[in-house]
Parts: sequence; C-alpha cells; structure tokens
Amino acid sequence: MLQTGKIIKVLTGVTICTLFTAGFTMQETPEPNAKVANEVQAVTQHQMQVSNETSKYVKLTEKVKEEQRVKAEEEARIKAEEEAKRKAEEEAEAKRKAEEEAEAQAQAQSQVQAVTPVAGEQELLAALIFCEAGNQPYEGQVAVGAVVMNRVRSGAYPNSISSVIYQSGQFGPAMTGWLDSVLYSGGYTQTAYQAAGDALAGVNPVGDCLYFGNGDWGLQIGDHFFH
Repeated sequence: MLQTGKIIKVLTGVTICTLFTAGFTMQETPEPNAKVANEVQAVTQHQMQVSNETSKYVKLTEKVKEEQRVKAEEEARIKAEEEAKRKAEEEAEAKRKAEEEAEAQAQAQSQVQAVTPVAGEQELLAALIFCEAGNQPYEGQVAVGAVVMNRVRSGAYPNSISSVIYQSGQFGPAMTGWLDSVLYSGGYTQTAYQAAGDALAGVNPVGDCLYFGNGDWGLQIGDHFFH
C-alpha cells in the first residue's frame, strides 16, 4: 500500500512536469512574433515602395518643368529673333522706299527743272517752235520746246539751247535758214513765245522724248509723234 502511494506520487510529479513543460513551450512559440515581423516588414516594404514612387514622381515633375522652361526659353528666343528680323526688314524696306522716292524726286526735278536761259534763248526757242509746230495745238508747241530742253539735259547732245538747235543735221529750219529769218524778223507768234517760256520753266508733256516727227509711232500730240 505504501509502495503504491509512492508510485502515485511519482506519476503525479511527472505529469505536473510534463504539463508545465508543455505550457512553457506554448508560451515561447515564435509564431505570433513572426507574423508581426512579417507584417512590419510588409509595411516597411510598402513605405519604401511609396517613397520610391514619390521620388520618381518628383523627378518626373521636375523633368517636365525643366523641359517646359527650356521650351519656353527657346520659343521666346525664336520670337525675339523673328521680331528683330521683322523690324530689320521693315527698316530696310522703309530705307529702300525712301531712297527710291528720293531718286524719283531727283529724276522728276531733273526732268522738269527750269534752265535759266541766256539772253535771246527764249526768242530762239520760240522761233524754232514756230517753224516746227506753229500750226499745232499749244501742247504740241510746248512739246517741241520740251524736246530741245531734254536734249540740253541729256548729256548726249550739246548742253545749250543754241548748240542743240544749230547742231548739224538736226532741225530742218535751222539748216535751211528759215529759223534765222523768223528769229531776226520777230516773225514767231506770241503763242510760240509763251510755249518757249513754259518749256524753259520745265513744262514737259512728253517725258524724256528726244525726237519728234511725222512718223507713226510714239506719243502723238497733234500731227507730231514724240519718242
């Protein structure tokens, strides 16, 4: 009976130890801690991923801004160059037009400028006008005087009215003596005298014409064609 009681005590002690050991083992199991660690690691990885994505977004945004800045600067540079080019072209065109206008005015003044006659030149020109165009309308008479003045200014003929009129082979009345007869007798009309005065003053209905006659081409005034 006593021996049986000892055995029961020993078994009871072993059972208690076994239970204690099992309980301790359950308390020390690493499974809950591993789960938390995994969750923490997952959160950390997510945060790192978010941080990386954020960094990428920031870099992309900065890149886009830089490209926009460079593009804006390039557009501004091109616009400034185009504006400068446009202004330069406008200034050049304005200068060209001004030069053309000045040249045109100079030519016009050259064509219509009055030649100061020496004594007797108006009478000489009037005598020629009377002989060549005394039966023509007034404009035609002025036109004959203008041809003489064009020759004086041309550089291709003598530079005086008398020399132009008496140049060999040019005006029939001068070659035949009729011109001198009219001049010395004062046989020209007042209309021819006035036409000579207008031609001397620069009136010119025939432009730069240097010739006239009874042909069939050129500018016609009355019976004469000017060219």
